[in-house]
Amino acid sequence: MVALPKRKYELSVTTQGPLYPPSEICDFAGNFIVVGIITELSNDATVASNWGAAIVSADSPVPPFGARLPYNIVKRIDLSAPGSDADLMLYTLPLPLPCNNYPMVFAPQQRPDAHSINRPKLPLNQAVPDYRVEDGRQYVSPITLGDWLKARGELSVEIDQDGVHVLFELEMSGLVPLSLYTVMSLREHDLRPDGPTRPGPLGIPNCFVTDSCGTAHYRARMPNPFPEPGTGNRIQNVIVLFMSTEASYGGAIGLHGLGGDIHAHLKIKHHRSFDEFVTRSLTGAG
Repeated sequence: MVALPKRKYELSVTTQGPLYPPSEICDFAGNFIVVGIITELSNDATVASNWGAAIVSADSPVPPFGARLPYNIVKRIDLSAPGSDADLMLYTLPLPLPCNNYPMVFAPQQRPDAHSINRPKLPLNQAVPDYRVEDGRQYVSPITLGDWLKARGELSVEIDQDGVHVLFELEMSGLVPLSLYTVMSLREHDLRPDGPTRPGPLGIPNCFVTDSCGTAHYRARMPNPFPEPGTGNRIQNVIVLFMSTEASYGGAIGLHGLGGDIHAHLKIKHHRSFDEFVTRSLTGAG
């Protein structure tokens, strides 16, 4: 395997983290608005997984973690011409999270009881805790699917000369204006069915605020994110998440994750990326 020095990746707009819950965004009726992988029965009766967009029922069957079942699709969405679907107002998921099979506590020190919290779904622009009008929130407009689909991004990955560190730089546009986002690193073992590791931030501090046009730049220098295959927990994807609570959580990407308080907005469409990179450990650096 050859260690490449630098590469750029397109980030695709999404509403999805793992396959369950099917989306990190829902509509007024509580159904999932999915922009990402759609699971459905193929002609040979196997479960196919294809990139697309749809309204998916909150009553969709939930398999064991790591398995797949077809979503109950309420309606397809044409991303090239969403029509009236562009006007759909976006909501957080309720708590506890529906259609969830991911056994993860995202903030074990701050919210170890996350799975016991009850809260209704909230409009994506009305989910800030302890909010008062006089405190001057900078962006208060409803957020629609049409707004969400404007997001674009590019990720640059460059290995440092020391062979240990890697610089990740993101250029983004069309995000929710004047709002807080976080950047997550998805690692090889984070979605492992047998003992998944906790997804964490891509650098600390791990947040940025968009400008009035929804544009932002983010960079983080990470130690040994791409160890030799089979020797460590490699970063496989980078995900940009809208923070509906407008709050940062230190070494955790959120208190609840998966649409409870953070919402995937951009990611590399291919789940596994960066196989072309190899880095060294700090102890192995010369």
